[in-house]
Amino acid sequence: MGDNGDEPRFEAVDPQRRPQKQRQAVRVIMIDDHDRVLLFQDTDPGCPGVSWWVTPGGGIDPGETETDAAVRELAEETGYRSRAADLIGPLAVRRAVHGYSDQILVQDETFYAIKVRPFEIDISGHTEDEQLTIAGHRWWPAADLTEPDGWLWPAELAELVALANSPNGAPRDLGVQEESTVPIGS
Repeated sequence: MGDNGDEPRFEAVDPQRRPQKQRQAVRVIMIDDHDRVLLFQDTDPGCPGVSWWVTPGGGIDPGETETDAAVRELAEETGYRSRAADLIGPLAVRRAVHGYSDQILVQDETFYAIKVRPFEIDISGHTEDEQLTIAGHRWWPAADLTEPDGWLWPAELAELVALANSPNGAPRDLGVQEESTVPIGS
């Protein structure tokens, strides 16, 4: 909350002057035994009314492996405790370029999956930034991922869910993808 008990203030940056951050990241596709996928509704405070849906995950900390980061991110973002051996994959890799109102984030991402029983989501481990930007979560039926109501990142999520059921060989390369609320060229 702001100093007066009001909502936090957010300063948008001139799109041409946004700082750029780069990091390694991991994303985890959580699939429950009802064939539903857990997604978070994310927002950009500088673009009120705009949101999209994403899988749990985030940056890899120094000294962490991808699977260490995946296990940590699941615990922090969902409350689910897992082990690296529970992960399926890697399923896919990509470079995601996110143009937000305050920055440009370039992430080299690796996608894993995990099969879980339904559980109560615990968001108490969300970071301050996640508390500001995450508007909600829900379990999506896998069949609904092909025609989502709104933005769903990555666009290939339905394909990755199918791949989690029969992973084979090297991860799929999704290339470079831009997912922006304020496009990079703006």
